Amino acid sequence: MKKNKPVAGYHLLMILSAVDGESNAKEDLVIRKWLTEQFPFPVNLDDDMAELSQLNPQDYMAHFQKCMADFYEDSTEKERNELIQFAIDLIKADRKITPQENIFLNELFGEWTETSIE
Repeated sequence: MKKNKPVAGYHLLMILSAVDGESNAKEDLVIRKWLTEQFPFPVNLDDDMAELSQLNPQDYMAHFQKCMADFYEDSTEKERNELIQFAIDLIKADRKITPQENIFLNELFGEWTETSIE
């Protein structure tokens, strides 16, 4: 099922935060900032959290790619640039970028080729 733009972005960021196998409060803050900018009202993401928690790590990339497509379909270049900046902030939040995080970030850059960070 297709996800709306903010929820697809949430899934992208949550997968990025999970690929290194570590949980981090600073990463949580980046995701919370994304949510407050995307949802000006309280939103229930329990079903999305359950869906993400049930993903096997080997399924992360396929889900990530689907959410990238969903986000892309409903977004402007500016919105994609903003999400990429959140993704960069997220993977830098713990002061180390793992090879896994780099692979997923490169996937965003590779698929959204017209994107440029200002």
